[in-house]
Amino acid sequence: MTEVTEVATTTGRVYVDKQTPQAFRAMVGTAEAVRQAAADAGLDRRLVELVNLRVSQLNGCAYCLDVHTKAALKEGESVQRLGVLAAWRDAAVFDARERAALALAEATTHPADAAAQEAAYAQAREVFGDPEISAVIWVAIAINAFNRVSILSKHPVRPAR
Repeated sequence: MTEVTEVATTTGRVYVDKQTPQAFRAMVGTAEAVRQAAADAGLDRRLVELVNLRVSQLNGCAYCLDVHTKAALKEGESVQRLGVLAAWRDAAVFDARERAALALAEATTHPADAAAQEAAYAQAREVFGDPEISAVIWVAIAINAFNRVSILSKHPVRPAR
């Protein structure tokens, strides 16, 4: 998260991470456990960042999109793939594992779509074992939670220096 020091913004929103830091620290601890579970399951860091980005796109979280775009680039992700991520189904640049992870992340973000959830799970079963499926779902759950914190707090995206 950003180095936000004030508790309320000029828009009147409360930075809930700063207002209730103990809850936010617990979320950060969960995110660290999820990151470790993903690594233990053998998920590539770039794949994790693709999931973080796709979920943040679906949720419209500008702050998390900024953070995770930078992280993906740092991990060696290409600008081309990041540019077409929103249309991943139509872009031949993603492999079967990435497609399965992205579908599962979308199903986790929109769980009310039961048919899409079943299709995504079946697709994931073709390329992932239980530890990987669990890790992808947890990555999506974690970024969904952070998206809500940033969206509702209106965390700013500052110009790059």
